[in-house]
Amino acid sequence: MSILYPADNLYILDYNRVLKSLGDNTVDQFMAGLKKNFTVKPLAKGADTTVKAKHQFSLLLDKKWYSMILKPSKLDKSSPISQLDSQILTDLILTPLVGVTDIKKDPRVDFVGGIRGHKELVKRCNEDCVVAFAMYPTKIEELISVADANLIMPPKSTWFEPKPRSGFVVRCWKSGLTA
Repeated sequence: MSILYPADNLYILDYNRVLKSLGDNTVDQFMAGLKKNFTVKPLAKGADTTVKAKHQFSLLLDKKWYSMILKPSKLDKSSPISQLDSQILTDLILTPLVGVTDIKKDPRVDFVGGIRGHKELVKRCNEDCVVAFAMYPTKIEELISVADANLIMPPKSTWFEPKPRSGFVVRCWKSGLTA
């Protein structure tokens, strides 16, 4: 079974992360670790938590929302993958601060599709998680750049709409379309 969509008909939503543990960190240690690579500012109660641009994140920790912006000097431009927000989160937070070495298998990490919204992040942090990261959606151009470099997207970095029940993305080089 297959479905073909022109690239301009695909819509990619954010694919957010929640953590069930801060590793060996206290909340203060975790925040200090974040501030090494990001500018972190509290958001006013009731403020919009929508992420508006690449390399920016919304953080929910201890029932408070924060804005996190990657410090420009911390952006690794060595490959299209290293510039993806999902990979930045893994490389600068999940691995060094929490000790996550395999995001797909680590039981402390879970994923929340953007279609569920930030309300689901709050719900998860009230139920079984201690921190949530809302991300800016991967752009189709980023996905195409990764494919053109013969690389594979990081796990859970795209939430496609319309959502096929199963399948994978194929880049058609001759036509320039992604199917």
